[in-house]
Formats: sequence, structure tokens, C-alpha cells
Amino acid sequence: MSAQQPAPVDTRSITRQILSIVFYTFIAFLCIGLPIAVLPSYVHDQLGFSAVIAGITIGLQYLATLLSRPFAGRAADSLGSKRAIIYGLIGIAASGVLTFTSALTVTVPLLSLLALLGGRVLLGVAQGLIGVGTLSWGIGAVGAEQTARVISWNGIASYGAIAIGAPLGVMLVDQVNFATLGLALSGLALLALLVIRNKPSTPVVRGERLPFWAAFGRVAPCGVSLTLASIGYGTLTTFVTLFYLEQGWSGAAWCLSAFGVCFILSRLLFVNAVNRFGGYQVAVACMATEALGLALLWLAPSPALALIGAGLAGFGLSLVYPALGVEAIKQVPSSSRGAGLGAYAVFFDLALAIAGPVMGAVTLYLGYAWIFCVAALLSLLGVGLTVLLSRRANAH
Repeated sequence: MSAQQPAPVDTRSITRQILSIVFYTFIAFLCIGLPIAVLPSYVHDQLGFSAVIAGITIGLQYLATLLSRPFAGRAADSLGSKRAIIYGLIGIAASGVLTFTSALTVTVPLLSLLALLGGRVLLGVAQGLIGVGTLSWGIGAVGAEQTARVISWNGIASYGAIAIGAPLGVMLVDQVNFATLGLALSGLALLALLVIRNKPSTPVVRGERLPFWAAFGRVAPCGVSLTLASIGYGTLTTFVTLFYLEQGWSGAAWCLSAFGVCFILSRLLFVNAVNRFGGYQVAVACMATEALGLALLWLAPSPALALIGAGLAGFGLSLVYPALGVEAIKQVPSSSRGAGLGAYAVFFDLALAIAGPVMGAVTLYLGYAWIFCVAALLSLLGVGLTVLLSRRANAH
């Protein structure tokens, strides 16, 4: 009598489950994308504050997300993923109310700015709650062996939503007014709250609850590799326009589009690669590809080669987060998965936070082209670290 074969995995059913959960990531990042392209001009031109204040207004949301990571992880672990997402959606709705209030008080610039800043803080905390909540919920629903697939689809939802939200926000403000952004944020959040109301959540996993910093220490080796790779993304998005100006080229936006399209395409085509080849192996191959793309940007004699370099960088970086994430989450118990995911996300936040000042210093001495050389070298350093982590894992 032959041994019973395991039932084949229904990947379509798994994907449908994941999509039904990362829908909330899509809503959150759509709300993040809507104001991102219009806030600087609103703060500078409408309210009359300096460009520095406009920059602080944008950056405050990301700082709030970074600082709220421990709270978000603890909420997902102890209260449940669904509850964490609900709190995040309520935060987005409240952010919309404050954004709407800012538009109503535009004749009192300081009051308008304070309302706007309050909304940015709430939006940042909401991003942390929903980001960790959807990942934790998705992994709990389809199993830890599908971690890479969950992280990949979550990333597609977030990048796609920002790509849609930014031009949509510009259109809303141009066609109607700034107040409609607040109404849109609250409306989208309320819609998501209606959808999530009757959706069954996975039960809270009982067991060891690691403090955030204990989880942080366990995922840190993979997290450092993630930071080294992700600095290239922060460098490209922050400086590519100025790099094009220095070269005397036009069309910097196409460079960002090439990066984004290849990023999403890679995740769609190779979503199963991590399960087939292992997280460390995929991360090494992807970081090497990213380094090649960044080197092409550094040496590009024409916009055409710069586009190819940006596309290669996006194609390579795409799977680094899920590949290293799979290995990082193995280091924490399932009862502390939210803390682990929150701690791991900090390293991506850190890459975006340090890319600006570090690469800004490089440009002062070497010019804009060399920032891509430095980013490529950091990515190669990440390759070396990841190889060491892989050998250490195999030795055990």
C-alpha cells in the first residue's frame, strides 16, 4: 500500500486569502499617497511656512511610524491582528478629520499647521499598526511557510497604492480643494472599517511574549543586511532628480517609474523563489543584482542606461525584504510574531532615514553620481553579511 501523498497546495486560494488581508495595507498606503505630493506646496505656499517646515511636515509621519513600531508589534501580539488594523483605520479616519480642520483654518496658519501635524502623527502611527497587523494576520491565516508570499503581496499593495494615491491627490486638490483630501482619508478608512467588521480574525497565539528590544536583537542580523540593501532605494528616490539635473538630462520621473515597475514585476514573477531556494540565497542574488543596477547608474553615460540601472536596482531590491524577512521571523516565537515584524521593519525605516544625510554628505565632496557607487558598495557589504549569516545557519 503506497504512502499517502500530502494534498497539493492551492496557491490560488492562498493568494485570495492574502489579498483579502493586504487590502487594508492598500487602503492605508492609498491614504499615505494622497497628500504626499501636495503637502509641501500647501505648507509653503498656502500657509506661508518655510521649506524646512514643509519637510518636517512630510517627515513627521515617517518618524511617528518608526517610533510606534514597538507599540504596533505589542498590539498585534496581545490584542490580535484584526484589532491592531481596526485601531489603525480609526487613526486614519481621525487624521482625515484633522486634515479637513487644517483646510478650514487656513486663515490662521499656525492653527492650520498644528492640525496638519497632528494628522500626520496619527497617519504615521496608523501605518505602523496596519503594516504589522496585516503581515501578522496574513502569516497566521495561511501559515508561516507562506511568509515570503505574504510579505511580497503586502509590498505590492503598498507601492501600488502610493503610485495611485500621489497623482490622485494632486487631481483632487487641483479640481476641488485641499479639504477634499481630509474627506477622502476619512471616507476610505470608514469604508475599510465596514469591510473588516465581519471578517474573522486568526486567534491570538498564546505563549512567550518577547519584549520589543529582545525581538529587535534576534532579528537584527537580518535587519542590518536589509538596511544595507535598502539605502539604495532611499538614495534613488531622494536624489535621482538632482542627479539628472547635474547630468543635464530630463525625465528623472521615468527613472523612478522604471524602478517601481521592475520592483513589482519581480515580486509577481518570483514570489515562490524564497520557498524554493531559501531566504538567504535569494537575498544574496537580489542584492548583487541591485548593486549591479546602482553601479550602472553611477557610470551611466546616457539616460537610457540610467533607466536600465534603475530597473535592475528595483528588480534586485524587490525580494530582499521578504527573503530576509523569512529568516528574521524564524528567530522569534510565533506568539511574538508581531514584535518580530515590527522590529524588522525598523531596519527599513532606518535605511530611509539615513540615506538622505549620508548621501547628501557624499554629494558635497564627490557629486551626485558617486552616491550610487556608495550605495552599490553598501549593497555588496550586505551580500557579504548575508553569506556569513547563511553559513552560520547551515552550521547549526
